[in-house]
Amino acid sequence: MSKDKYFILDFDSTFTQVEALDLLGEIALQHTESKEQILEEIKAITNSGMDGSSSFSEGLLKRIHLLQAHKKHLQELIGTLEDKVSDSIKRNKAFFEEYTDQILIVSSGFKEFIVPVVTPYGIKEENVYANTFVFDAQGYISGFDTDNELSQDKGKIKLLQKLALQGDVYVLGDGYTDYEIKEAGLANKFYAFTENIARDKVVEVAEHIAPNLDEFLYQNNLPMTISYPKNRIKVLLLENVHPSALALFKQEGYQVETMAGALSEDELCEKIKDIAILGIRSKTQVTAKVLQQANRLISIGAFCIGTNQIDLEAALWAGITVFNAPFSNTRSVVELALGEIIMLSRNVFEKSMKMHQGNWDKSASGSMEVRDKKLGIIGYGNIGSQLSVLAEALGMQVYYYDVVEKLQLGNARKCETLEQLLETVDVVTLHVDGRESNKGFFGEEAFAHMKPGAIFLNLSRGHIVDLPALTQALKSGKVAGAAVDVFPYEPATNQEEFTNELRGLPNVILTPHIGGSTIEAQENIARFVPTRIMQYINTGNTYQSVNFPNIQLPALKNAHRLIHIHRNVPGVLASINSALASNQVNILGQYLKTNEQIGYVITDIDKAYNKKVIEELRCIPATIKFRMLY
Repeated sequence: MSKDKYFILDFDSTFTQVEALDLLGEIALQHTESKEQILEEIKAITNSGMDGSSSFSEGLLKRIHLLQAHKKHLQELIGTLEDKVSDSIKRNKAFFEEYTDQILIVSSGFKEFIVPVVTPYGIKEENVYANTFVFDAQGYISGFDTDNELSQDKGKIKLLQKLALQGDVYVLGDGYTDYEIKEAGLANKFYAFTENIARDKVVEVAEHIAPNLDEFLYQNNLPMTISYPKNRIKVLLLENVHPSALALFKQEGYQVETMAGALSEDELCEKIKDIAILGIRSKTQVTAKVLQQANRLISIGAFCIGTNQIDLEAALWAGITVFNAPFSNTRSVVELALGEIIMLSRNVFEKSMKMHQGNWDKSASGSMEVRDKKLGIIGYGNIGSQLSVLAEALGMQVYYYDVVEKLQLGNARKCETLEQLLETVDVVTLHVDGRESNKGFFGEEAFAHMKPGAIFLNLSRGHIVDLPALTQALKSGKVAGAAVDVFPYEPATNQEEFTNELRGLPNVILTPHIGGSTIEAQENIARFVPTRIMQYINTGNTYQSVNFPNIQLPALKNAHRLIHIHRNVPGVLASINSALASNQVNILGQYLKTNEQIGYVITDIDKAYNKKVIEELRCIPATIKFRMLY
C-alpha cells in the first residue's frame, strides 16, 4: 500500500447527501412560524458560498444567526446525518479502513457533528479538519472559532498550505472551495462529486467528474466494493417506457438515455454500440444483425408480455439475457376484453356513432346480455385464465382450448379441439403467443367453424389472424362484431396514418395496441422488468428470464462471484474447476444450470485469489461470456 497518496473529502453533500447546517435549521426551526422563509434564506446563502459567488466567511456567520440552534439539537442532527451518508460512501467502507491514515475530511462544517458520523467508517478523528461551534450561556450556538482557517475565506487553501502534505493529493467534493485547493496547486486532481448535487459552476471548472465514489476509486485503481461503477453502464430505453423504469435505473446509478419511438434495424445497429441494457416494447425489432453490433449488451428488457420481436436464440448465443413482464399487464388486457365483449354484445359503438350523426336509434334488436353466453378462450395462459375467472363472475359459461395441458379454473370447460370450441361458443377471444409458427393461425377455415352471429376478439398478436378472412366474415354477417387491438403492421409513431381493411366496418372496435396500456400496468411493468435485470447484473440471478436457464442464487457475502456462460458441450465445468484448482482458488459455492444450447455456471470464491485464474476462465474453449461480481 502506497503511503504517498492523500485523499481529501468534503463532508456536506459529499460524505453525506445533505448540507448539515440546512438540516440543523429544519430541526431547530421546526416550531417557528417563519421556518420556511428562514430555511430558504439559509439554503440560498449555502448555495452562494458553495458555487463561489459570495464570501464564505460572511455567509457562515449569517447562517449561524438564522439557525437559532441549541446544543440539544446536535444529537438529533447526528442521528439524521448517520442515515444520510452517501450510498457510494456506505458501500465502500473497506476503502476508508484500508487508507485510514491517508484520508482527510476537510470541511467548512463543524466537528461537533462531523466526527461522530465519519469515525465509524475508519476515519481518524485527528484527520477531521473542520470548524467548531461557540455556545452562549444558555447552550445556543452563537458563533464559531474565528481563528480556525476553515471559518475564513479561502480557508481550505490556507489549511492545506499549513499541512504541506508530501505526496499526491486527490480532492473529492461538490463545492467551489474544494476546487480551489487544486486551483491553488495544492492537489494533483480535483473530482467534482455529483452523486447528491451537481453545481454547474463547479462541474464547468472540474477536469474530472465523480458521479459517485465508485467511479473515483475505479479511475484511481483503488479498492472497490463493487466490480464496476454503475455510472459506466449505459441503458437505452425506447418506445416511451414508463418513467418509473428510468427512475429505478438512475437510482441504481446507471447512465440512462430514453427515446420516444422505435428504431429501425439500421438505426438500432448504430445506437446499440456500447449499450449494456436495452429496454423496448413491442415495435422495436432486436434481430441477429442488431445483436452482432451489441458488443457490450448484457441484458434486454421487453416492457410487455410478448418477446417475438427479439431474436431469443441469437441473444442466447451472445450470452444476453432477456426479461419480459409476463403478469404485469394481465389485468388491463382482461378488463379491455371484458369491456369490448359487453360493448359488442350491445352494439354500443354502432349506436354511439349514429348518435354523433344525429340519429336516434332506440332499439333492442341485436342487443344481448353476456350472462349465460358461451365464451371461448383460445390460449389459456396468464391472460386467458384470468379472463376465465372474471367472465364466469359475470355469468358467462367459459370454454377454452390450449395446445398445452392447463389446469382449468372455476367451472371452465376444456375443449379437445379448436373446432369443438368454435362450434360451441358465442364469443371467441384469442390470447395466444406471437411465435412465428402462429402466423395466420386463425383464418378462413376457423371463421367457417364459428357459430353464425358470434363475436370475435384479438388482443394477442396481429399476424395471428388473417385479416382479409375476418373482413369477409364481418361483411357476410358470419361474425356479428369484432374487437381488434393488434395488427400485422402497426404505425411506428402516433404521427403515421393507420391504414387497414377493417376501417369503417360497423360493429368493429379498433384500438391502437393498448391492451396493456393503463397507468397501473405500465407502472407495474416499469418496476418488474428493471428489477429482474438489476438482479441479474448484481447477483447473476436469471429467474424469469425467457431465454436463459433459470436459477435463483443466494446473496453474495464476503466472496467474489464468477459468472461463466458457455456452449453446452462436455468438459466445460471440469475445465473451470481445473483452472480454479491449479491456481489454488477456494470454492465457497458453485451452481450450474443448463438448457440444450448453453450452460450457466456460477462460482463463489474467496476474496483472496490469484488474478491469473480470471484470464484462464475467459479463455476456456466454448466460453460465450465471463464476468466477475463482488
